[in-house]
Amino acid sequence: MHDTSDIRKGLKVLMDGNPYTVIEFQFVKPGKGGSFVRTKFKNLLSGNVIEKNIRSGEKLEPADVEEKQMQFLYKESTDFVFMDQESYEQINLADDIVGENAKLLLDNAECSVLFFNGRPVDVSLPTFVSVQVTFSEPGVKGDTTGNVMKPATVETGATVNVPLFINEGDMIKIDTRTQEYVERVKE
Repeated sequence: MHDTSDIRKGLKVLMDGNPYTVIEFQFVKPGKGGSFVRTKFKNLLSGNVIEKNIRSGEKLEPADVEEKQMQFLYKESTDFVFMDQESYEQINLADDIVGENAKLLLDNAECSVLFFNGRPVDVSLPTFVSVQVTFSEPGVKGDTTGNVMKPATVETGATVNVPLFINEGDMIKIDTRTQEYVERVKE
């Protein structure tokens, strides 16, 4: 059982028979009454987010989850095919499990697949991916004041805002958690 002092971002718990992960938490000590932790949980099955106050001393049941390193192989109609790095077993994941991550999923990318009771429920990409820009409008010469951004399409089909100096063919690094430009990659 987890105590309120164990609450941290990414903690997996079981509530009402469903697995949840902590996405945000804040310790609150009001002037009157006992302290509590204001917590936001994301349901790993449905994606719904709930907010719940957990009083000090309450226990949380750990979720029966397993994380496996898997390699993305290819997309097959609406499914994504992943291979277990140890057993070489292949599994098909539905589009709704991969979700927004599909926009930045590169062939042969090593991902972390989360299983709940033997069933895949979530996919996490590497924190950063390097992708090539396939389309970008040319920047306006002389417009360098401030942090001016323009849209660019990358090889996976995602559209990302990039600085004006980025051109077609450039390799850029993207943060997969926020889907934002980080830096230009030197080749």
